[in-house]
Parts: sequence; structure tokens; C-alpha cells
Amino acid sequence: MKHLLIGSILLLWFLSSCTSPSTQKSGQQSGSEKKVTVIVPDFNADSAYAFVKAQVDFGPRVPNTAAHEKCAGYLTGKLKTYCQIVTIQKGTVKAFNGTLLQFQNIIASWRPDSNNRILLCAHWDSRPFADHDPDVKNRKKPIDAANDGASGVGVLLEIARQLNLKQPEIGIDILFFDVEDYGPPQEERTQPNTEELWGLGSQYWSKNPHKSGYFAKYGILLDMVGAPGATFLMEGISMQYAREIVKQVWESASRIGYSGYFLTEQGGSITDDHIPINQILNIPTIDIIHQVKNSESGFYPYWHTTKDNLDAIDKLTLKAVGQTLLTVIYEEK
Repeated sequence: MKHLLIGSILLLWFLSSCTSPSTQKSGQQSGSEKKVTVIVPDFNADSAYAFVKAQVDFGPRVPNTAAHEKCAGYLTGKLKTYCQIVTIQKGTVKAFNGTLLQFQNIIASWRPDSNNRILLCAHWDSRPFADHDPDVKNRKKPIDAANDGASGVGVLLEIARQLNLKQPEIGIDILFFDVEDYGPPQEERTQPNTEELWGLGSQYWSKNPHKSGYFAKYGILLDMVGAPGATFLMEGISMQYAREIVKQVWESASRIGYSGYFLTEQGGSITDDHIPINQILNIPTIDIIHQVKNSESGFYPYWHTTKDNLDAIDKLTLKAVGQTLLTVIYEEK
């Protein structure tokens, strides 16, 4: 994740009261309509955590490094285990400092011919600079990016595993963006910190989708979804472009018992991978991202530091996010 654009926190609305987490949901009976029961798979947090650990074990997944290349092979292989259609989009982009970065966007598709589909995405690369580390000596070191990157990918790999076991009625694309976090270091910025300097992989894909005329009803981006006690505020760009999707996801989370994570408050507007998807492809896309009210950065304490490692990952948070997404997917018509 990159930087916070707007830090204001506004109280919005309260959602329906919470219930205990459940793996199934019964549809409402109206008139002569029959009651419909939707079975939602159980999200396995242990499995998601293992996927996070596997990425971190490669070391920092910084573009143009061996760890990055090895992790790309791992992610591709895992997705091919769960999905017959996996597309690798390779290319070269120029970083803020002129460095040419080799990237790989990795896409898995279920029911690829259906226009009734949802896009799920996260970034898989690691930030090359721990520029917010409290120890100045660490600020030029790359980070493990266990939360800021690997957590979202881990959740989506577990969802891919579940989709292989029980395919939903709708089409799904899982997209792992590359080169999201190669923006300018905090202390060395010589130019305005504009959104075009971040999310290079998602910018490329939005201009050059893996499928001509690509369409999805909406998209959901995951970023920093593994820290203990994470709070997911209603991110500002998401509210601007996809307010109804935010409401749908947050209501689902509340209904199955996760309102303590998904707070009904608006957060800051974040420069993230959902911006080009909204602005270029016009696919309403939200960002489920950990924001912290009244913190200096707006994010969790280990954001862009060397402590963004496996010690900062909590299975309960992975469960809250993963189970909410599975509920949204399998209840979608």
C-alpha cells in the first residue's frame, strides 16, 4: 500500500445487527416464492496463513529479484492447481526513478465466458524500501510485506481453493497485481507524490486487460488484511465510485458476525490498485484496506517497516475477511 490522500473520518450509517458467524444463509420468502438456502463454504484460516507464509519464505518479492521470480512461479502453480484458465501478463514498466521493472500480473478465471462476474484482486510484490521504519538504518531495506501484499494474496488463494471445490453460479477472476508498491521513498521524494507513481501493474492491466472487452459487475481489492484486530473503514475512493458495493460487503460482514472488523465509518481516500480499475475500465471497485484512526500514517503501526513480517499476521483477521468474501461470492446472483 502507498499513501493516504484524505484522512478525515466521518460517521456514516449503522448496518443491521450482528449474528454469530455462519456458513449458510437462507433467502427471504416473498409471496409465492420458495425459500432459497445458499450454502457458503467455510473459509480455512490455517490454509490462508500457510499461503501467506509461503510467500514470505521467498524473502522480499521486489521486482527484478530472484525472490520475485520464484514467488511468481509459486503463485502461478498454485492457481493452476485450482483453476484451468490462468493467464500471465508480462511486461516492463518504468519506476519513479527510471528503473525498468519486469512485472507479472497473474490472473485466474472461473466461468470465463460469463458476463455475470466479479473481480477479486490483491498485489503480490513487496516494497523495496522500509521508508517508515523507526530505525533510520532500516529505511533502505526491502520489507517482507507479510501484511502489505501477502495477506491479501493468501486470502485469495484460499478462496481459489474453495472455488475449485464448489464453483459458484457466477464468473470469478482472481488477479494478482505486480509492481504496486514501488513508489518513491518518503525521505527521497524529488517530485510530487502523485497516484501515477504507484500501482504500475494495475495501471498497465487496466489499459491492457488480459481479455479484450473485459467486463465485471464489480471488483473487490484486498490490501493489508492480516493484522491483529484490523479495522476496515469505508475507504473514500470506494465510496465515490462503488458506494453500493461497499454497503453490500459491509452488511454481509456484519450479518455473519464481523462488524468489529468492518466498521461503518468512512476512512481516508487511498492511492491503490482500485483507482485505475474505476477510472479506466469503469468497473466499480472497492478497497478493503486496514486503516487506523488518529494515527500519523493512517495505517497500522508496521506499515512500510521491517516489522511487516509473519509476526504481524493474525488468522482471525484472515478469517473475517475471507469468510465475508465467500459470503458475497456465493450469495451473488
